[in-house]
Amino acid sequence: MSGRNRVRAYLGLGGNLGDPQAAMAAALAMLDAEHEIAVMRVSSLYRTPPWGLVDQPDFLNAVAEIETTLVPRLLLDACLAAERALKRVRNERWGPRAIDIDVLIYGDLSIHEDGLTVPHPRIAERAFVLVPLLEIAPHLMIADRPLDAALQTLDVSGIERLDLAPDWWRAGR
Repeated sequence: MSGRNRVRAYLGLGGNLGDPQAAMAAALAMLDAEHEIAVMRVSSLYRTPPWGLVDQPDFLNAVAEIETTLVPRLLLDACLAAERALKRVRNERWGPRAIDIDVLIYGDLSIHEDGLTVPHPRIAERAFVLVPLLEIAPHLMIADRPLDAALQTLDVSGIERLDLAPDWWRAGR
């Protein structure tokens, strides 16, 4: 990564069609291969019940901590490009998908632009995001509360940590 300012950001990844574990690993490898992005840590993989539209298969979810020199909009563009490369189809809000990548947090910035809101606007409502985020970044605050306190108000039933190697996302590289 070049000498430009590096920002720590967090990405949420998920999917429930095809092989979501392979899709998330491929997406992380694509992002890590970008000169301006370095994947620093990735949470365990979690099996989670669907959220929003509940009549669909369970999801696999994870959170990645990255360092980047990209501005937030270009980071989002890189995430969307990885989704497109992995054949993400956007048919239905909260519906089934092979891969989904969200910019959850970008440094300490609060961003409200067309198509980009950071911190992610529903982060405090989503146990499937907060559980893996707490694993790799317990020091973070969400909505002015520690992560574990934010998580106490949510239903975590059905969220299951999968027993995989800590570097599960590098396995196919």
